[in-house]
Amino acid sequence: MTTTSPTTPLPLTPKPARAANRRPALSLLASEPARATLEAWAALWHWRKAPKPVGAGHTVVLFPGLGTDGLTLWPLRRHLERAGFRALDWGQGMNVGPRGDVDAWLDRLAESLHERVAPAREVSLVGWSLGGFYARELAKRWHDRVHHVITIGTPFNGSADDTNVGWLFRLLNGRRPPDEAALRARLAEPPPVPTISLYSRRDGVVSWEACTHARRFPLARDIEVQASHMGMGWAPEVLSRVTGLLACRRKAA
Repeated sequence: MTTTSPTTPLPLTPKPARAANRRPALSLLASEPARATLEAWAALWHWRKAPKPVGAGHTVVLFPGLGTDGLTLWPLRRHLERAGFRALDWGQGMNVGPRGDVDAWLDRLAESLHERVAPAREVSLVGWSLGGFYARELAKRWHDRVHHVITIGTPFNGSADDTNVGWLFRLLNGRRPPDEAALRARLAEPPPVPTISLYSRRDGVVSWEACTHARRFPLARDIEVQASHMGMGWAPEVLSRVTGLLACRRKAA
């Protein structure tokens, strides 16, 4: 049997490493309005040239970000319509986050959308920021009907500490963002359909690292774009990326 000398320090159990805070720098957040405005001007020039008609009437549902409604994504919706897609707003007004039980809220959202997307036999779901969570989770419920999921600046692989807008969620929803470990793990898992996350290292609202998958998934990809978070609904590169990705998936079907 071994003994420990009084002068020998006892071994300490190392504390589990705490994940580093990945919240974007406040300087990036402060520059968001100006950068989004410049991207809006660039979008006006981009709109002078109509996109190729590649949609063939395919139905796409758009989900807005926290504190916004369909008006914010109107440039993207209109761009998709010009490209021949049947682009629909989610129809729920301002996005203030899920109320009450998350799964029950998502079930009600799925039920309300069921009538909106009819008679389409398959749909694609596109969500910006918080709206991307809805797109991913609804695709898990509708995996036999959803053709493609695209998220734009959605921090599915993180927590409220990886954003600069946790206070806004509390203001609009009346409670803190859900942060249970089991829920975070579930949200980080992509749906069993082709899923693409568009992220930007220039994002001043949410961590770009939180918008990427932690490991490889057979049907999931991460693609970097150049855009502010606030301007992702109309930044020219995002408009082109979303349209092109949806068109590629239509050809592959």
